[in-house]
Amino acid sequence: MLDNLTSPSSQASELPKLPKAPSGIDGLDEITEGGLPLGRPTLICGSAGCGKTLMGIEFLVRGIQDYNEPGVLMTFEESAAELAANVTSLGFDLPRLQAEKKLRLDQVHVDRSEIEETGEYDLEGLFIRLGHAIDSIGAKRVVLDTIEALFSGFPNQGVLRSEIRRLFRWLKDKGVTTIITAERGEGTLTRQGLEEYVSDCVILLDNRVIDQITTRRLRIVKYRGSTHGTNEYPYLITEEGISVLPVTSLQLNHEVSDHIVSSGIPALDEMFGRRGFYQGSSVLITGTAGTAKTTLAATFAAEICRNEGRCLFLAFEESPQQLVRNMQSVSINLAPYVANGRLRIEATRPTLNGLERHLVSIHKVIKDFKPTAVVIDPISNLISVGNLSEVKSMLIRLIDFLKVNNITALFTSLVSGRNIQQEMTEEGVSSLVDTWISVRDLEGVGERNRGISILKSRGMSHSNKVREFLVTGKGIQLLDVVIGPSGIVTGAGRLTQQLQEQAQLMAAQQEAERKDRELERRRRVLEATIGNLRTEFESVEEELRQINSEELARQQALAHGKAQFSETIPFQEGSQPQQS
Repeated sequence: MLDNLTSPSSQASELPKLPKAPSGIDGLDEITEGGLPLGRPTLICGSAGCGKTLMGIEFLVRGIQDYNEPGVLMTFEESAAELAANVTSLGFDLPRLQAEKKLRLDQVHVDRSEIEETGEYDLEGLFIRLGHAIDSIGAKRVVLDTIEALFSGFPNQGVLRSEIRRLFRWLKDKGVTTIITAERGEGTLTRQGLEEYVSDCVILLDNRVIDQITTRRLRIVKYRGSTHGTNEYPYLITEEGISVLPVTSLQLNHEVSDHIVSSGIPALDEMFGRRGFYQGSSVLITGTAGTAKTTLAATFAAEICRNEGRCLFLAFEESPQQLVRNMQSVSINLAPYVANGRLRIEATRPTLNGLERHLVSIHKVIKDFKPTAVVIDPISNLISVGNLSEVKSMLIRLIDFLKVNNITALFTSLVSGRNIQQEMTEEGVSSLVDTWISVRDLEGVGERNRGISILKSRGMSHSNKVREFLVTGKGIQLLDVVIGPSGIVTGAGRLTQQLQEQAQLMAAQQEAERKDRELERRRRVLEATIGNLRTEFESVEEELRQINSEELARQQALAHGKAQFSETIPFQEGSQPQQS
């Protein structure tokens, strides 16, 4: 009995999902989780200049080119020739698509002065005309631009609302995926205030100006039968059409790599436990003005290109020509990498675009160039475009985007020397990056030196030392750490300390040599003394040997004499001595 039971979640997964028609617009399908509702009307509303007509035309062109779905564009304001000319700069050849019978352009002229309110005016003629256009090419997609012009002939609000509902119902019955554009109303999404209620999907486009900077944003107000992104999404109108940046799709589920990328400075690599950065990680270099942040970034970019990689360098302060020229003075030759296409330098002023437009532009350049590393120099200039929270939000999304695509990112940031904690960045992204390198001024008596240290590096050990470095004609050179009586010594103090150490070493060597000479003298004296004692000993030994030899000879002679005497006077047994 229990085997036949299924959980509600498993039952829900088996239910069919709402069919969708991919729009083909970059980023929009990701936000809508598949596209627009198939066979249903979608309302695109917004103020003038936000790109409603362009989005509708791109929906038709992408459908024809990518999904082989013919389309009908019915316009109530611009002529077919005007529309074709307007979108030619985007690469959309509407006359060719018409000649191939994949697209049908139809202009309906509605002049309110020519319409009499007879009570019998309706949209029946439009349905016949639109139906013929759909059937003539087998259209699957329809765009109506714009609905306000169509309903200008309905001064009676009751009739107007009835016809709006009738139009949307007719489009659903026809089974075509439709985009209807509408103008923004006062306090409502549309002029009539009804279209958003009868539409299955409502997309709101906004073109706002903040601090003299224009930013376009898109928001999905509703989507019947489907989940969707609910945030505001920046979008960009470029020479290739509309590009939408999906924000909520960026999640912390990206793949990671164990491959190590070099900084381009061997001595700096040695300060990391893995001899460099992880590929796909984010690196932040912070410091005050003049601490060689750009030089460090250019060294990294050159190293990427030298190892057959591709690097995108986004400069907010220098032109490409100036950057290439300045780096040549420190033997960083970027010109060959620019020439062979491995290095691409994009230089713009931060105030040229808003933050969201910058973000969308970066997405587009990365998609086209496909780099393995990205350098942004410096991110602190973005403060001039938005407030701190906006800049931090933009950088968070950018870092996440680069991580998802396994692109190694290096950012430079200017910190104020007036702050007590000079390492803290104004953007507040230091906690988001994987590796944080700090370059600072090491001021001494009458001189200014540079120091570099690693504040953090996730996933690997790193040195805790502050290394002094020089910007020379051969690039960046890290110096060995010199410890003096009061701590680390830099600059002229380093030279003085080295001279003192050399003097101490020389004195120690001289003292050692003096002790060696004294030892040698004592050794010679001792050897002479030993020689004299040995000579004296040998003399005494010879004298004793002579005495012993003479005594032995005397003993032998005495013994020999006794022996001879005994032989000359023999002894007679029994004889008596004579008495006188």
